[in-house]
Amino acid sequence: MDGMKSDEDREDGTAGDELDVGVGPWLGPWPDDARLDPELLAHGDRRNVVDRYRYWRREAVVADLDARRHDMHVAVENWQHDFNIGSVVRTANAFLVAEVHVVGRRRWNRRGAMVTDRYQRMRHHATMSELSEWARHAGLPLIGVDNLPGAVPLETYELPRACVLLLGQEGPGLSAQARTACTDVLSIAQFGSTRSINAGAAAAIAMHAWVRRHVFAQGSD
Repeated sequence: MDGMKSDEDREDGTAGDELDVGVGPWLGPWPDDARLDPELLAHGDRRNVVDRYRYWRREAVVADLDARRHDMHVAVENWQHDFNIGSVVRTANAFLVAEVHVVGRRRWNRRGAMVTDRYQRMRHHATMSELSEWARHAGLPLIGVDNLPGAVPLETYELPRACVLLLGQEGPGLSAQARTACTDVLSIAQFGSTRSINAGAAAAIAMHAWVRRHVFAQGSD
């Protein structure tokens, strides 16, 4: 029907039965704050954002995030339209990752991102060589995450503060070229019968390990 949007296209990133989240139209005197969006003030803010950003313009939200982003980058290979990339982006936004790098195909399924890609810095690299060259110029080591023979346990590894956590394609994992480019490859401890966890879950675990090491352990913001 005219005017209807899919869940993927909604500005707020919510499904139809979740539209009671957020806040309604602004009540009281109109605030004098350049960060605020007149449309959101007038009609309410149902976006998938934390309360501190209610009624803020998208550009103002991004600018505030840019001023506080962490030194961690996340990269994921995308040779077969990986459906986990949206989940990786959403988690990266939650952990205030500096940038998410997509390696391979430029297009990826954004449904899992729940519109968080609008607030997350993204960068595309056509090949692994391009990512490696970018990381070299930026002075950032590539740290692979994959349960490969000889991989170092993530649980005992001292993650560097400034780095790129690199995830492979769902299924085959890190490509041969990616493995060669990595300073180290880290494994995530598993105790059940499954051969591996999916790339989105692995990325979330690795990002949280970085947060524990460099945010909570250091007492930083």
